[in-house]
Amino acid sequence: MNTVRLSEAGRSDYKHKKKEHKFYLIMGVDTEQYQGDQVARQPSPPRAADLVSTLKKALFIVGSTTIIFVALRNSLTYHLQHFWGASGNFWQHQWDKILYTFGDDQFHLQVWGTFVVSYVVYWTVGLIYTFMDITAWPPLLRRYKIQPGTNEPVQPGKLVKCILWVNFNQIFVGVPFCVVCHYLFQLRGCDKSPQLPTFHWVLFEFVVFILMEEVAFYYSHRLFHHRLLYKHFHKMHHEWQSPISITAIYAHPIEHVLSNMGPVLLGPLILGSHVATIWLWVSLALISTLNAHSGYHLPFFPSPEAHDFHHLKFNQCYGVLGVLDLLHGTDDKFRATKCFSRHLMMLSLIPPREAYPDYTPMEKVIKGKQC
Repeated sequence: MNTVRLSEAGRSDYKHKKKEHKFYLIMGVDTEQYQGDQVARQPSPPRAADLVSTLKKALFIVGSTTIIFVALRNSLTYHLQHFWGASGNFWQHQWDKILYTFGDDQFHLQVWGTFVVSYVVYWTVGLIYTFMDITAWPPLLRRYKIQPGTNEPVQPGKLVKCILWVNFNQIFVGVPFCVVCHYLFQLRGCDKSPQLPTFHWVLFEFVVFILMEEVAFYYSHRLFHHRLLYKHFHKMHHEWQSPISITAIYAHPIEHVLSNMGPVLLGPLILGSHVATIWLWVSLALISTLNAHSGYHLPFFPSPEAHDFHHLKFNQCYGVLGVLDLLHGTDDKFRATKCFSRHLMMLSLIPPREAYPDYTPMEKVIKGKQC
């Protein structure tokens, strides 16, 4: 009886993989052929209109994030002070309580504090998306899937492997990396004041962080796509051609250090940032990458279309903001698809695939790839 059960499970898994492989072939992708970039690209010069469009999107992302951050901070401060009678500077008061409870030892704050904050943020947000993938609930949100029909539901074996590997990266790779960064911060010198930095200085730092992450992530990510490195390191991350949120740091440990954590902490290290600023920046960076890998293009969220297309096609859309992809011509195929039309923040509840369908009213496939 056990043999029969195993056989049935094996046949079910085989059918699932065969169906998924057929889906990717229809999309114009052979999952077994890509083994890394083999030749240097010869990109066509970016058109001025494309460059302006990309810069507008990048500025919109940075600007809208800043506005929301300012509004949220001011709103929370006002209401908490008004209704709960908080006195003085609310955020400074909260930071004082953290220092009073856990002490002001920079090692503990930069290593264990950063680990706890990043771990809690990652799994709080990631498990919400994962619940949607496992249960297919609420069904309304399936309309926002970027690659409909995939991970419905997600394969249990792949999910367990992903969860275990992500925890390995967070604990056995992330903590030692934080220790190294702590000593680098000590060598460079950093803001150790018990006073929080001014709000305007934090905004300036965030602009620098975003630009540094874009440059560092683009070139390190593209390096790991080189044919000599891809099969040894980055191929693991691309096991998920239709990613789910928690696959964001499902990666080889070396890649996790050089291409995931390194670009995020490069800006704070250069500026010698306050540990509270680092916690806030790491939290926002994690939420961003969780959204980019979620497989859902939800309304009022930054568009994950570009990175999802990267997982589908492998050698497109290496960056975060898209500026370097445009300059290097590594988003040319992406721009020729309907996915690019959907690559914007949706300010209505209409799903992107319904607002920008793959088919014309005459039921003909639009020239280019179906998404």
